[in-house]
Amino acid sequence: MGVGASTSVVAPEGYGRGRGWGQTSLGDMPESCVAAVLLYLDPAEICQVACLNRAFRGAASADCIWAAKLPANYRYLAALAAAADDDDDCGCGGAAEGDDGRCCSSAAIKKEIYARLCRPTPFDGGTKEFWIEKNKGGFCMSISSKAMSITGRDDRRYWSHLSTEESRFHSVAYLQQIWWLEVGGEIDFCFPAGSYSLFFRLHLGRPHKRMGRRGHGSENIHGWDIRPTRFQLSTSDDQHTVSESYLINPGRWILYHVGDFVISSSDEVTELKFSMMQIDCTHTKGGLCVDSVYIYPKDLEFEEDCVFCQQIL
Repeated sequence: MGVGASTSVVAPEGYGRGRGWGQTSLGDMPESCVAAVLLYLDPAEICQVACLNRAFRGAASADCIWAAKLPANYRYLAALAAAADDDDDCGCGGAAEGDDGRCCSSAAIKKEIYARLCRPTPFDGGTKEFWIEKNKGGFCMSISSKAMSITGRDDRRYWSHLSTEESRFHSVAYLQQIWWLEVGGEIDFCFPAGSYSLFFRLHLGRPHKRMGRRGHGSENIHGWDIRPTRFQLSTSDDQHTVSESYLINPGRWILYHVGDFVISSSDEVTELKFSMMQIDCTHTKGGLCVDSVYIYPKDLEFEEDCVFCQQIL
């Protein structure tokens, strides 16, 4: 045949009915081809395209897709989630329950495991939580002030505990007045490999609600503009960060960036220590709420105000 010769394609009987002879659509794509495309999408995008047709819906549930989105040590995390659910008497025999009521043990499909890990998992008596960020799959953790050592916390002249819905843990430590501020904590955990940032979540003023409107008491706020507060972070593999910042913006929750650290292996326990202190005893300080410490993937975007402290080491 010459180059200019025309050819014709005869479709099998019944093929393309309703679409015209020889025509195809997205629904004709093999699930394996669809899955190869979905590997490049974020979890939220995968869920959206699953609504296109049966082929996309089937591919969007494939284990190979969600295994690539899960943290490398997802079995370790799923076991902790299963233990937490078992403590809550979920009735799934030691497995974490998926959104559709099916058990999410390590033998369950990866999509169910991903969905379960997106929900917060409390541990250490409910003083800590971890979850994965649903859009990117990054690992996150929050540590309550209840899990931290706070100088003078048992003396009601200095500290009290406030119930509030503005905390993930429904309670914060409130400093009335003190000369020596020191708050510290530590955790041993198998973090998924990656780069992380650690923050203290703090609030100047006593938060309250009146007539449904949020407010704060400012009468006890003092001493934070005289000297900066020092933040420290260290890991068991000799990563160290020291930073300083003045505490600012009364009436707003602020994430104070302490520093970053890197986890190279998902299978090794990392000991992480963190602290904040303002130990200049020439003046008192007060009116501070200490909520928690947050550990986020380094590149995660924040919904709350964030202050990046001045690094001094």
